[in-house]
Amino acid sequence: MRVALFATCANDALFPSTAIATVRLLERLGVEVDFPSGQSCCGQPQFNTGYRRACEPLVRRTASAFEGYPYVVTPSGSCVAMVRDQYPRIGALAAADGRGTELTDVALALAPRVYELTEFLTDVLGVEDVGAHFPYTVTYHPSCHGLRMLGLGDRPLRLLRAVRGLDLVELPGAEECCGFGGTFALKNAAVSAAMAEDKVRSALDTGADVLCGADNSCLLHLGGTLRRRGEALRPLHLAEILASTEDTPWRPA
Repeated sequence: MRVALFATCANDALFPSTAIATVRLLERLGVEVDFPSGQSCCGQPQFNTGYRRACEPLVRRTASAFEGYPYVVTPSGSCVAMVRDQYPRIGALAAADGRGTELTDVALALAPRVYELTEFLTDVLGVEDVGAHFPYTVTYHPSCHGLRMLGLGDRPLRLLRAVRGLDLVELPGAEECCGFGGTFALKNAAVSAAMAEDKVRSALDTGADVLCGADNSCLLHLGGTLRRRGEALRPLHLAEILASTEDTPWRPA
């Protein structure tokens, strides 16, 4: 099976280890992974701040970059939600403006082929035990996009429970937002920071070594709070846990 990796701009700029881990994991499972160089930002920051027309070139660019691939896999639920939920809306709004259906056609051709990593592993490959080994205590934070827009449910938890050596502990108030919310963190900084403090306190109460998530945007926000507090709890993307094995273990930076 051949897939395209949608690394996302946030991972490319700030968390390249997550994209690398995704490739290592998929290749270990027998998947051939390409990285189309034409990919860029999906347009989510522009869309979330009301610049809908500014997203349109990015819709076309993203669709062009991944043309011909039956599956596009990304370790980012928020970017998947943008492509699957918002791209068709952008196309519909363009059509309503009297500019034809070209953008809608492009969006609808791409959207069903884009998968969040845990969806692809469980729903397409049909695996939960990916052969990972991670001898740490872990608690999992579900992002709002993954939880509410994609309906990932317990897919990430099922994958974590199958990891050898991993002790998974429940995060109190797991379904509560961490406070990031993209530009919400900039426009409502005090509220965002308070929400992050609540989430971090809950995570610390678990006694875990690692705070795991499937969206690095949330982990960036929570990781900043943890660093400012001087806490040892480490934020880490799920892909890096699943890519870890006894032969090639994850090592803290």
